Amino acid sequence: MKQGIHPQSYRFVVFKDMSNGHSFLSKSTAATKETIKWEDGNEYPLIKLEISNTSHPFYTGKNMLVDTAGRIDKFKKRYEKKK
Repeated sequence: MKQGIHPQSYRFVVFKDMSNGHSFLSKSTAATKETIKWEDGNEYPLIKLEISNTSHPFYTGKNMLVDTAGRIDKFKKRYEKKK
């Protein structure tokens, strides 16, 4: 590996899947302003995910419709036929 190009500031971060509420603790260098209180009583930075391995169809074997921002409703409203 090339020396001096990898970040050294890894810290514990909580990742939360917004489609099903699943959360997990891992290390990351991602920046965020939000925090969350974790199961161990400590407060950690929070990274919100739209999809993770607990909700992705490849891992679950199920086809799920994930609409975290109301995009489907916006699309339908925009392109619905005018009466």
